[in-house]
Amino acid sequence: MNNNPAHNGQDTTQPTPADTGDSRLHALAQQAVAPMGLEVLEVQRQTAGRELIVLVRIDRLDEQPVTMEDLTKASRAAEAEFDRVDPIEGEYRLEFESPGGKRPLLRGRHFERMLGLRARVRGEGHSFTAPIRAVDGDQVTFEVNGELVTVTAGRVQANLAEFPDRHR
Repeated sequence: MNNNPAHNGQDTTQPTPADTGDSRLHALAQQAVAPMGLEVLEVQRQTAGRELIVLVRIDRLDEQPVTMEDLTKASRAAEAEFDRVDPIEGEYRLEFESPGGKRPLLRGRHFERMLGLRARVRGEGHSFTAPIRAVDGDQVTFEVNGELVTVTAGRVQANLAEFPDRHR
């Protein structure tokens, strides 16, 4: 397995869905990075030509910016765990990146950090991009075309739709 501690975000490949396998990869990566105060936000399988890339997006639990040192340590720890368990047949490249502009919003606290910013939301019968107006536990309220719409964090797929002007 090749290991690149940082992903430059310039890749034009598209993620391929593989929910059942990715949940196992997510758990393995989380087990490896949790002792460092990090959390795995998502794991994606991507292909670049014939090469399989396992992209792991992480964040710090203390809500400080993810550093290159964090990415390197997380990558090394996860690589050791993946090598031990060998969850994927054949060759692949394990890459780590910080959430950046593609930040997935999974829990109420993720939405709360981004209050006032626009998020892309799909699920629970909704598909919209709108500003986050309020968060109460896992209930997240958006202003969609002048009306308030509330969804449950974790039951919708949501990503930040604009980059904040400062770290949040």
